[in-house]
Formats: sequence, C-alpha cells, structure tokens
Amino acid sequence: MAQWQELLKLDSALQNQVRQLYEGRFPTEIRNQLSHWIESQDWSSAAVNENAAAACFYALLQQLEEQWRRSVQENAILQGPDFPRMRAFMVENFQAQPLNLAAILSECLKEEKQLLESVTMTTGGSVGVVAPQWTELDNRVTQLKLQVLELKKEVKILEDQSEKLDFIQNSWQSKVEQNVELVQSKALVEQECLRMARSISQTKQVVLQRLVRVLNEAAGSVQTLTGAELPQWRRRQQRSCIGSPEDASLDLLEKWFTAVAEVLIGVGEQLQRLQVQIQRFPAPDFPGLTNSVAEMEKFSRSLIRNLLTSALVVEKQPVMQNLPHRPLILKTGVRFKVTVRFLVNLPAFKTLIKVKPVFDKDVEEMKTISSFRQFDFSRDDSKVLDVDLSSGALTAAFEHMSLKEKKARVKGSCENQLTVTEELHIIRFVTQLQHNGETFHIQASSLPLVVVSSSNQVPSAWASIMWSNMASGADSENLSLFLDPPGLTWEQLAPLLSWQFLSVGQRPLDQDQLSMLQAKIMDDPDGPIDWNKFSKDESVWIWIDGILDLIKKFVWELWRDGCIMGFVSKERTRSLLREKPVGTFLIRFSESILDGAITFSWVEHSAGEKRIHAVEPYTKKELSVLSLPNAIYSYTLTTSGRSHNPLVYLYPDTPKDAAFARYRAADPSPPSMDKQGYVSKKIVLVSIDPTPPPSPPPSPSLSTDMDMDPTHILDDFFKNFFYQPDPSRVLQLSPLESYNDLGFFLQNDTNQFINQ
Repeated sequence: MAQWQELLKLDSALQNQVRQLYEGRFPTEIRNQLSHWIESQDWSSAAVNENAAAACFYALLQQLEEQWRRSVQENAILQGPDFPRMRAFMVENFQAQPLNLAAILSECLKEEKQLLESVTMTTGGSVGVVAPQWTELDNRVTQLKLQVLELKKEVKILEDQSEKLDFIQNSWQSKVEQNVELVQSKALVEQECLRMARSISQTKQVVLQRLVRVLNEAAGSVQTLTGAELPQWRRRQQRSCIGSPEDASLDLLEKWFTAVAEVLIGVGEQLQRLQVQIQRFPAPDFPGLTNSVAEMEKFSRSLIRNLLTSALVVEKQPVMQNLPHRPLILKTGVRFKVTVRFLVNLPAFKTLIKVKPVFDKDVEEMKTISSFRQFDFSRDDSKVLDVDLSSGALTAAFEHMSLKEKKARVKGSCENQLTVTEELHIIRFVTQLQHNGETFHIQASSLPLVVVSSSNQVPSAWASIMWSNMASGADSENLSLFLDPPGLTWEQLAPLLSWQFLSVGQRPLDQDQLSMLQAKIMDDPDGPIDWNKFSKDESVWIWIDGILDLIKKFVWELWRDGCIMGFVSKERTRSLLREKPVGTFLIRFSESILDGAITFSWVEHSAGEKRIHAVEPYTKKELSVLSLPNAIYSYTLTTSGRSHNPLVYLYPDTPKDAAFARYRAADPSPPSMDKQGYVSKKIVLVSIDPTPPPSPPPSPSLSTDMDMDPTHILDDFFKNFFYQPDPSRVLQLSPLESYNDLGFFLQNDTNQFINQ
C-alpha cells in the first residue's frame, strides 16, 4: 500500500502533523492527487542533481496536465480538483528552483516515513508498505531490544548485590577486631549475608535464563534475516533489475540488521560483565557457571559473525549512464557506477570499512573455459563506507568505474562455446572488519553481468540478462549458464516481457497482447521456450526490442495512455474492425520490420461491402520527421480525384480528437518566404485508395519515400490523377485487407526561387 494511503488511516491529530509538515512548503492537495507518482520518484538524488531535479519538476507538471485532461474528458471540471491552479502554483514557486522542490519532497517523504514507523512502534500497526510477516519480524526485533534493556538492569542489580555482600563480609571482620562487643552480632550478620547470597544466586539464575532466551530469539531473528529476508530481497532486486515494479528498498532490512546487531553487541557486553562477576565472586553453588557463560559468549559471537558477514550488499547494480533501464550491461572503456551498502548502520562502523571491487574473483569459468575473456578495472577504486547525506545509509558509491580487457578471445576458435553476449561475469566487493578483537572477512557480489564491445550487442546482451535472472535464483553464480541454457515456461516469460513495456512506456502488456506474443513465440503452448529460438539471429526478441525502442523514442505517451493496441494479429484486426462503423481504426506494430515500425488499420465501405486497409508501416526514420499523432491527422486517402482522411474513431469508439488532440503538435504558421526566398513547405501523407484491391506483387516490398527527391514525389502525386495506381506500390494482404503506400508530398512546395 502507498505511504500516503497509510497516512490517510491515521487519526486527526496525526494527520494534522502531516498537514503542518507541508504547510507553506508544498500543497497537500498535489501530494494527495499524485501520491503514487510522487512516491515512485528518487527525490533524494534529485535534491543534489539540478538536471534530475528539473526533469522531476517537468514530469510533475506533465502529471498535473494529464489529470486535467482526464477531468475534461470525464466532464468533471467543476467537481474535480483545480489542476490548472496547482500547475500555476508549481510554475510560480519551483520552475526557477527545481532543487528546492526536490529537497522539500525528499525531506517530507522521510518525515512521513518516520511518523508511520513511530506509530508502528507504539501501537503495533503496519508501516507503509510492510507485509504481515514484516510486521511480525518488526515486533520480534522490538521485543528483543526491550529484553536487552531488562537484561542490563538485572546485571546491574547483580553487580550491586555482589558489591554489597563483598563490602559487608570484608568490613564486618575489621569492625569486630575494633569492637569486641560486636562478636555477639556475628550470627545475625552471617544470617544476613546468607540471605543476600541466596538473592544473588536467584538473580544469577534470572540473568542466565534471560540470556538464554535473548540468544535463542536473536538466533531466530538472525536466521530469518540472513536465511529468508535477505535472499527474498535479493530476488526482488533481481526482478526489479529486469523491469519488475517490485520494491527493492533496503530501509527495513537495514533497520532490522542494525537492531539485531545492537542486541547481540549488548548481550556480549552483559556476558563480559557476568564473567567479571564470576571471577571476582566465585559461586560454589554454580560449578558449571563459568563454562555456561563461555558457551553463551561463543554462541553470541557466532551470531554476530553471521550477521556482519551478510550485511554487505550491492544496493545498486552496475549500470552505465546511457542505459539506465538496462543494468548489468557494461562496455569496455565506458564509465559505469555501482553502490554497496552495509546494513548494520552503527556509528562505530562509520569510516571503518574499506571496500575493494574485484572483477571475476574466484570464478571457475576462468579455468574451465579457455576462451573466457578476462577484464580488470581501469584503476584501483577502493572506497570507504560512509554515511550518505541524503538517506543516512552506510554506503560506498563507485561512480567512475570502467573496464579494460586483459585477455581477449581468439577469433575463430572452435572453443568459443559462448558468444560474447552469453558470457557472464561478476564483480565482488571485499573488505575486512575489526570488531571486539575479531576480524571479519566480508564479501558481496553483483548479479551476473555481460560485457560488450559494441552498442550493437546491447539487445542480445539484455536478452541474456533477462533470461539468466528469470532462470536462476538470486544467489546463483552459474556464469556458464548458456553452455546449456534452460528453457523458460510461458508463465515465466509473460511477466518478463510485460515488465519491459512497463519500464519503457509505463504500461504493461494486457492479456490479449500477451496471447498474440505467445502464439508468435511458442510452437507448443505447454512446452518450454528455447533460448536459441528466442534470442538468436532475426529472432522474436530482436523484433520486440525494436518495438520497445520505437515506443521509448516516439510514442511512449500514446502507449502509456492505451491509444496503441500494438500486438494484434491481422486476423484479429479484421475481426475487431469488421463490425465497427466506417472510419474506425486501430494502431498496431508491424510484424515484418525487425527494427520496429507501427501502422494503423481502418474499416471502409466499398460497393456494399466492408474492407479493412492498413497503411504501410511508419518506421523510426519516418517518425523522427513526423509524429504519429500528426501523421494520423494529416493522412489523406485519394479516391477518384477526391481526398479525405479515413480515420474517424479510435477503436472501439473514441473520436479521433478525444484520443489524439492533446498529443498533436501545433499547426505551422502560414506559408512564408525564408531568408533565401524559398516558400516554406510541410509534409502531407497521401495514399491512393486501393479498392478494389489489385493483385498482389510476386514479392511485396515496403516503401519508404523519405529520401526521394521532392520533385519526383510531386510527379508521382500528379500522375495519380491521370493514371491507375501502380500495383507494385500497393501491398495486397488479403481479400479484406491491404497496405496503402505511404507517400510524402510537399504542400506549398513549388520550391521556386523568387527573384528579388
């Protein structure tokens, strides 16, 4: 559950604290309306990076504009929030100071979190997005801390009682020697000393029982943290690296690791004090006490060792700046960054731990695969763990790392069983920690990564990263996985593909889109998906990756808002449009262009029957010149010398203006002459109506007139008024569907030089 939703459950007094937190700094109505989006941004990083802060500011404005458009479409302007006023406030107060906005939201979000945690500690309620098992663990850790406080009190009582008894026994003898009359009180004094000794024995029993209980409960917590919670976090991080929206935050784990470490350190201190008591005041009635305390101390040390040696983690996996959504792909000579974090965040460990990265440390594949490439870091880049100013975490950020190749593979070698993009590597981070007379050797490892030498290898490398992370557990270090790659089930691959679209376009795939992809990918619906079929040569993945790139660069807003149906087969397109009114159209991705292209299909009536047409797909090159919304508005179909735009309703029944007007670029100003005397021009898209459809050409080819001379385009256009369309320029797909040639011509394009 979102943090803001948890705050809304608090009583009025606590909600008023939240209101005061924002008062005069940031509108709570914006915090409420954009709660999920605000919590999904990294405001802490933006607060120290002006470019990131500016990006967040304009993204927030975009969110407000989107909410306003939705209110307009739903006719809810009067009863809805005043989004234009909110936007005006943001522009007035933060456009010139985006860093201030990021700092305010970063601080407020942290204060909100602390408030929720304090409520949990006092009432046992849940914290933010805490699952039930986390609430239980949180309560266990809290109880452990309380028990250690009680233990300290009892050990102090034991020390006071022992000191008092020792004082009476030693001082009484000297007083008797000074005053003979006190000999008569000897029996009373001895009786009191005996009573005090029995009380001390009882206190020792209580202390020992509490020590045993605390150690057993601490052992359970250590096992839960290192054996369950930490591996589960690693799995969440592993999935988040390949696009899953799962929460990979470390704040709760750090809180528990730190608390349990404090408990164990506290137990160790009390055991040492108990040892001192035993040495000073031997207890004949407890002959095995010394051994028991020694065993407990040994057990306590083993627990703290287990906790500390598990506390170093890779918080942010290796990532290059130009591929922020595709971590674990590195390129030789190109800078990348990675962050490690120590989960036992105690002041005693600040600036005490120096971490050194080592590439492919203790990797068996370097011995078993002769063609295995070897790399090293371009420079020694050890870092000391220190408190991060924005988060308070104990971290080391390696921000200027790069790789150099030590041993290249032999070209043409028959031993190259793995391609470059299938060869997995790993970065280990090693350190030593001196604590309480012991040396702890600590190590953390990155997830398996791929090192490429060319940007062209990135799509294939990402396929390897996705596949290995879905096929292997988070603790797996099988770097030779692709020597015998396991298959994936559709249940594994479907969410993986959906995450890619969520990451790039903020919208996952729906069930219909997944069904279309399943039919395209799988021969046997019940069998595993083969790695080679998915990833090699002109594979389905290369096609999907091309579409992802197209969405990211040109149509991500349309994809996010559901305007693009995308993955829909030609057969289903006909089925969907056949019963719809004339002019209904849908947008789908081309199945034939590997690099990614997009087309629209629409329904028309001709000679009493319905026909489905599809325009020749728009490539990335064409979309870089003309946006898809503008292409939809400017598209023209010419029939018998008359032209019209056949696109009226976006499937199922949304008027074109309601769907696309907000994305459409403003119309250019009226034609005018530039400084050179030329008349300005604009691009218009024209197709010649292919109804009735001509015979299909022997081998259809896709036409892109982007590079044609404008004069030739004009000639072709005017010929259409006098000649039948050339059948080779129209792709006949089926009796019900045809591609229309996508032609460009220049309006106001006489290109005639005007003499002055």
